[in-house]
Amino acid sequence: MLAHKAAMRRLPAIATLAAATLFCGAAAADVVPLPHPRPPMPFEPKSFAEAAAGITLPDVITSEPSPCRLRLETAAVIEPLPHLIGPDACGGGDMVRLKAFHALDRKDVVIVPPPELRCEMAEAVVVWLRDDIAPIFSAPALIEVENFDSYECRGRNRVFGAKLSEHGKGNALDIRAFKLADGKRIEPTDVYVDHEQRDKFRQAACNRFTTVLGPGSDGHHESHIHLDLAERRNGHRMCQWEVRDPMKELAQIPLPQPRPNFGAESPAANDKRKL
Repeated sequence: MLAHKAAMRRLPAIATLAAATLFCGAAAADVVPLPHPRPPMPFEPKSFAEAAAGITLPDVITSEPSPCRLRLETAAVIEPLPHLIGPDACGGGDMVRLKAFHALDRKDVVIVPPPELRCEMAEAVVVWLRDDIAPIFSAPALIEVENFDSYECRGRNRVFGAKLSEHGKGNALDIRAFKLADGKRIEPTDVYVDHEQRDKFRQAACNRFTTVLGPGSDGHHESHIHLDLAERRNGHRMCQWEVRDPMKELAQIPLPQPRPNFGAESPAANDKRKL
């Protein structure tokens, strides 16, 4: 009897403990653990401007310029750039921003916007523009070169996962147009520009660079010319630029489909109309 009374006295305490345990379990079930924070994404500069605020090695620029830079400083207006550490194989050392080149008449011809190139590519561009292109425009003179693209960390033709473009190494330049002193703008891909003049552009480019792409190459270079110094096996060079003319362009436009032949009407039908 005494044991029964003691058990009855313990019941409220047991009930309270069970309720507390149940409440805590429910509260714990409501606490959902937060996901782990995402790891910081690696900094992938797309330009030297971005790299200047991130991962650069400014100490690479010293008072001892490379032999290429020494030559280039006498032929052009340049700005040395820091070594760029880009994602994958992008970037490189001995890079410059090419602002202008000294023409043979000692006047400066500006490049807008100034391309960012490795020194060897910049030197090849200067020699091509100074010795081959500028003399073609004797009067009015060449005063400006329109840059379409230079350094950019990307795959070929901006295709994701494609092989690294020479642009990603600072080893390529795309030319959109040449501007003359009289304000005239000459596009080397424009079919209405003098054919002989455009053929001179092409021949000079293919003599200087290992890759030249323009109209007719791959569909990505119909409105500008791509130049680079890619190294290939056995010294292979690629010159794919069709110097087209307006008549050929018109010939490539598909003609409309012929109208369907409904058949000649019978003489009887003609007679009926005459009645």
